[in-house]
Amino acid sequence: MSKQNRTKLLLDILTFAAFLIAMDPRSSGIAVHEWLTIALAATIIVHLLLNWDWITQATKRLFKNGLNDSCVNYILNWLLFIDGILIMLSGVMVSEAIVPALGFILPMSFAWRELHDMAANLFLVIMGLHLALHWNWIVTNLKHLFTRYKAKTFNAIMEGKDVQA
Repeated sequence: MSKQNRTKLLLDILTFAAFLIAMDPRSSGIAVHEWLTIALAATIIVHLLLNWDWITQATKRLFKNGLNDSCVNYILNWLLFIDGILIMLSGVMVSEAIVPALGFILPMSFAWRELHDMAANLFLVIMGLHLALHWNWIVTNLKHLFTRYKAKTFNAIMEGKDVQA
């Protein structure tokens, strides 16, 4: 497994776990929800940068070859991006912790709250499809990650080294 794939996999796992926590703000509290989603925005930017080669190549192929199998993945990724922007924008507009902490007071708006909730629920569906499309990559790289860990542990045991969990 390449170092970049390992980085992508670990970043994606952490991002997904944080996303699941953020999806239930009543469990974590509004302040944690809002700060966590700001951190999520940063990890998504890193995710995009790590996958920038694929993004540029897929865009070139789309305009060169027209619609093909990877087109679904490409469109789904754009939907995730656009929906993520809607979530962040509407989240700022309904912020109860970060925006007031910055000294701003925004009027309460049911429309922004409804948009935020709908966009978050849609994101969950699109993310499920995104995971399904990348499932083979995820499983393959998880196997490589754990196989590598097991091999290192086995080799350390065989060499009589102390193995820490």
